[in-house]
Amino acid sequence: MTQTTQHQAPPVPGLTDRDAGTTAEPAPRVALAGAVVPDHASPAGAVLPGVSPDGIAPGVSPDVLTPDAPTPDAPTPEEAAAPVRRRAAISPSRAKDFRQCPLLFRYRAVDRLPEPPSQAAVKGSLVHAVLEHLFDLPAAGRTEQAAQELLDPQWQELQASRPDVVGMFAGPEDLGAWLAEARSLLTQYFRMENPTRLEPAEREMLVETELASGILLRGYVDRLDVAPNGMVRVVDYKTGRSPNPRFQDEALFQMRFYALMLWRLHGRVPARLQLVYLGDGRTLTHDPVEEELVALERDLEGLWESISSAARARDFSYRTSKLCSWCSFQSLCPAFGGEVPPLPPEGVEHLLTVQGV
Repeated sequence: MTQTTQHQAPPVPGLTDRDAGTTAEPAPRVALAGAVVPDHASPAGAVLPGVSPDGIAPGVSPDVLTPDAPTPDAPTPEEAAAPVRRRAAISPSRAKDFRQCPLLFRYRAVDRLPEPPSQAAVKGSLVHAVLEHLFDLPAAGRTEQAAQELLDPQWQELQASRPDVVGMFAGPEDLGAWLAEARSLLTQYFRMENPTRLEPAEREMLVETELASGILLRGYVDRLDVAPNGMVRVVDYKTGRSPNPRFQDEALFQMRFYALMLWRLHGRVPARLQLVYLGDGRTLTHDPVEEELVALERDLEGLWESISSAARARDFSYRTSKLCSWCSFQSLCPAFGGEVPPLPPEGVEHLLTVQGV
């Protein structure tokens, strides 16, 4: 079941106010501990609205066409320079890259070329960092004022780790307007959830699992809520606008990917997948079932077959689409008059470690 609501998400069965202050049993191989209470401020037992009568406004650009979220699996400058790299894995963003354009996938996953920062992506990273650290505070202290006070130090920390982000702005006014947009997204968050009534089990959690086929999957979960009865809700924050209904399946791909990994890790399908769109105050929820995760696993195995075939043939073709407008590699793409550089053999060798022998 997939639903879209404005501001508030429908409650998850079994997650009630009575769960506050309790602790759930940790699931095997994933550090799941803590409890979840409803993410709204309604009295206990109140009935929340289901699907918004007006749905999603037509004409809203789908999230897939407004790339604003950070891609934590992309290499940092330090990781790109490191002589030893961890085993390669398929992540939601890299899977989307290959489906969008194999050459884009190659530049990010094989060549690992650096990309200039964008205001939208960095804003997403900043807001994610604030929301992560907000839950370090005691429940009563998780106020909007506290979140706003976290923004400046998190921005300073982000600049220290990535000095190139300062070059995104034409001047102080441009930076000021950008920071104001980030602050407005935090204000929107408090209209959608009440963090004083949430005790996330995990935040910014790295999840890895190897499928029976030997393919390694990897991803970062923004937030994991676990009830005392073991029911799991996977939450992801988006700083863009919610997708048009015809693009909802594409938007949910990342969440189903997480659900598949968690299911294969501890044997229980998450009760709910929840996308919180701060750009327009809407929440997209989906309750997955085993059948769709089995189908996704087969799709990912087929995707890896295509990726590994391209790697062994040393042929990552380019594919044009509307998303080319956001591509950092136009100067290296034949579609824009660029020349493709030689394929680094060590990058191909590393990529093929995705599937264990």
